[in-house]
Amino acid sequence: MKRMRWLLLLLLSLAAMAETAPSAAAAPYRGYNYSFWGDVTPAPNAYLPSFQLDGDRLGAGPLQSPEDLFITPAGMIYIADTRNNRIVVLNDEFNLVRVIDKFDHNGKEDALAEPHGVFVKDDSRLFVADTGNARIVELTTEGAFVREIGAPDSDVLRSSLRYVPVKLVVDSANRMYVVSKGVFDGIMQFDSGGKFTGFIGTNKVTFNPIDMFWRRLMTEEQRSKMALNIPEEFNNVDIDAEGFIYTTTAEGFTDEPVKRLNPSGVDVLKRDGYFPPKGDIWITFNGTRIGPSSMIAVAVDRNGIYSILDGKRGRVFTYDRDGKLMYAFGQLGEQLGGFRTPSDLAMLGEKVVVLDKGIGSLVIFEPTRYGRMIRNAVIYTDNGEEEKAVAAWKEAQKLNSNLEIAYLGIGKAELRQGSNREAMDSFFNGMHREYYSRAFERYRKDWMWQNFSFIATALLVIAALLLVGRRLVRHRAGEPGTVGMAWYTIFHPFKGFWDLKYERKGKIWFTLALLVLLSVLFLLKQQLSGFIFNPDVTFEASIIDELKFIVLPFFLWCIANWSLTTLMDGEGKFGEIVVATGYALVPIVLAQPLLIVLSNVMTVQEGSFYYFIESVAYGWFIGLLFVGMMTVHQYTVGKTIVTMLLTLVVIGIFVFLGLLVFSLAQQMLSFGMTIYKEISFRIGE
Repeated sequence: MKRMRWLLLLLLSLAAMAETAPSAAAAPYRGYNYSFWGDVTPAPNAYLPSFQLDGDRLGAGPLQSPEDLFITPAGMIYIADTRNNRIVVLNDEFNLVRVIDKFDHNGKEDALAEPHGVFVKDDSRLFVADTGNARIVELTTEGAFVREIGAPDSDVLRSSLRYVPVKLVVDSANRMYVVSKGVFDGIMQFDSGGKFTGFIGTNKVTFNPIDMFWRRLMTEEQRSKMALNIPEEFNNVDIDAEGFIYTTTAEGFTDEPVKRLNPSGVDVLKRDGYFPPKGDIWITFNGTRIGPSSMIAVAVDRNGIYSILDGKRGRVFTYDRDGKLMYAFGQLGEQLGGFRTPSDLAMLGEKVVVLDKGIGSLVIFEPTRYGRMIRNAVIYTDNGEEEKAVAAWKEAQKLNSNLEIAYLGIGKAELRQGSNREAMDSFFNGMHREYYSRAFERYRKDWMWQNFSFIATALLVIAALLLVGRRLVRHRAGEPGTVGMAWYTIFHPFKGFWDLKYERKGKIWFTLALLVLLSVLFLLKQQLSGFIFNPDVTFEASIIDELKFIVLPFFLWCIANWSLTTLMDGEGKFGEIVVATGYALVPIVLAQPLLIVLSNVMTVQEGSFYYFIESVAYGWFIGLLFVGMMTVHQYTVGKTIVTMLLTLVVIGIFVFLGLLVFSLAQQMLSFGMTIYKEISFRIGE
């Protein structure tokens, strides 16, 4: 008897494992995400395939190229079974409720013809994009005919437009928004009475400068054979509870394959993530599936969450309201969870249902603990439930330490709670400059109020020191020294550069010291600048690298300018060119300490002042360099401009020749190593 009990218990355990384990084991893909730098980082799977149902298992017979899927808030599932000319209706347990293929139309039997789109409003009205009949059919959810909306008739429509409705949505005012195949003018809008009222949300035209250049050189006949610069057409559409329309565009290298259109047709989708919502960041140009993701469907979840389906690689990408990637899952393949030809997706509660027209089936994905934590954390954050949001984010972080979006979510909660210092740390770890700036602005304000007396005293001391220093400088007699000459030159460039050349007041050693100092300051700027102005903090920096990017271009300029001006009657010697160029760098040198300080006390909104100072420093340098070259070579204004531009050309030639010599030397070395190995092999035999 005990043996029977143990055997029964074992069988029950195995049965339970059989129900829960296959999902994880059957996932034909690996979870991943993208870091701030665009690197692919491994992540736990957020969603795993639960089961797959074809038409036979649904009790409706084989599905033939189903194109569209719609799930109502109550869980009713509608499938546009395109090649079977019908709409299949299921309940939330995937049991067949009815099949709609024919209906009574004013006393006559009517039928659907290759329906590509389906939409249900208020669980009472069914709208079908009856593609084969070029019309929209409105039915009750039981299949009774209500009305049909045929091809639009309007003077604003071009004569070549062919009406082929494939997708549609209906808003709370019963306005219909229809995607018509081959129509690049935008989404077609119909009022509640079925009258066409215009287009909204036209995609922008992308121009290729090279194509534009060649078009100007071509004949009229040649231009007519080139591809037209026309907007990309929309291929799918969805609508959220607020009446905003989500659209997808499949083709093209664009950062806007998904849009969120307001009633005026303006795209208001937020793209505040590390990268805009466009699927995969890392793409390949080798193999069978090259190029960017091809978005073919969008499904609105809740609290601003939405998912887009990549038909090229069979992946689902889910984003939050701000456009930050939450997770990605799915892949083309034959296993459970893989797709042959995905066509649409929809949300069933927290489940994701993907329609695969290639095999005529529904693939149902359920969230893992990791995926559920992220989804819940985003919802809690959006609802302002800080404590729950932080708990969910931290739980997700335990499962994935690389989850940078979690730091952002935690930081938002801390910011709402007034923990500005902690929020700054979280936003720093999450690499989000804008939110870091908000937290820093609040923290700075609190700190200044708490330390007002100290700040006021420090400002008075600094002002007194500057006043005393100014008086001491005024009482100094004699000619300016080497440092004083540099200071004098930047404010009196014509007299200063004249003295540097003809009075021999310029020093080579001072120029070299300026180069080293500038290299050190750039290194310090890279390490000590505030996160808002320098998110790319590199802890493994080298003064040698800075010298390469400052000293090498400096001497390339000097050598190229000297080589050129010797052929153009220039009076400047090489040493004089070096001195004049070096002294022109003084404004950039002086600006760096100020920029380092300002970067640590300014916010994003105040950044224009920071960049203004930086621009002034570089503009001042260019002006001084111009005056220096004109004085050293005794050129006119026009000739100085020409020689400076030609100097840049000569630098380009030097770089090209240098790379060419390096490449040849590398090939010769490789050839020599090959000969050496061959000889060694022969001798060894």
